[in-house]
Amino acid sequence: MISFEGVTKRYKDGRAAVDGLSFEVKKGEFFVLIGPSGCGKTTVLKMMNRLIESSSGQIAIDGRPVGDYKLNELRWNIGYVLQQIALFPHMSIAENVALVPELMGRPREEVTKTVDALLYKVGLDPNVYRSKRPSELSGGQQQRVGVVRALAADPDILLMDEPFSALDPVTREKLQNDLLEIQRSIHKTIVFVTHDMREALKLGDRICLMNGGKIVQLGTPSEIVHQPANEFVREFLGDAIGGSTDRLGLPPLTAEDLIDPLELDGRLIAEGAVTIGADTEVSELLWHLAAEERLLVRRGDEVIGLLERERALKRIAREFEEGGDN
Repeated sequence: MISFEGVTKRYKDGRAAVDGLSFEVKKGEFFVLIGPSGCGKTTVLKMMNRLIESSSGQIAIDGRPVGDYKLNELRWNIGYVLQQIALFPHMSIAENVALVPELMGRPREEVTKTVDALLYKVGLDPNVYRSKRPSELSGGQQQRVGVVRALAADPDILLMDEPFSALDPVTREKLQNDLLEIQRSIHKTIVFVTHDMREALKLGDRICLMNGGKIVQLGTPSEIVHQPANEFVREFLGDAIGGSTDRLGLPPLTAEDLIDPLELDGRLIAEGAVTIGADTEVSELLWHLAAEERLLVRRGDEVIGLLERERALKRIAREFEEGGDN
């Protein structure tokens, strides 16, 4: 979907913000760029929609170099969400969301339906919020509108540059869950920049950890946690996980080992429940359980079971007491 081949961004002073990057973001993937301040992650993001031009190498979308696209064609197919939401203060919420699809010439009736459907999707009743101004909304509500606005033109790609970092922890957690739920229904290709490893582990299908303009390690959350490439990765993980499974002495269990099979008699599943992979290991799973009472467990595209906090923690504790021999 998005490919980088030997991409470098070098400024006039000779400094390379990005140095020879090669990687691919798969279609429908939630891809997280993470690293310390100044590592080049936001530069990588902005080169995708040509807010910053690369110095050398090639960036392509669907096999076509980004330089071959007309700029409006490229950017209309790429939604962009910033930490600074930048809603137009003089416009209503509906007008903010409708702006790009209207510029694209889409019929007004279609645009109105899209705006209402997207507001509903992020928990904002359009009958209540459609006519409000941005100043009448909380920070979390404004950021929801920012996400909706980026999706209004139905782009294939969504770029998100630390969109939740300025929010309080409770609101941030809720928006992370909302984003995961939206992604399950719309299957966009999302590239998400963060400096928070806990956020990266929760959201990402794969994580690209950068330092000094280069990739230090690229892999799934489980690979990053359990097979850190070097000491920099281990240190960057830091308090996010408290160490690997082996260092913590946790039992070698996965989410699949702990699930209750889904019953066919109408058992209630929490609305908007977070879904995790069947191979999610205990050290990562504990962070999900700290935030969620119930989790759905999937293998591939199939939901195979339900994991409830109390039962799962009791099982983990029992295995821990027995030394993980089971």
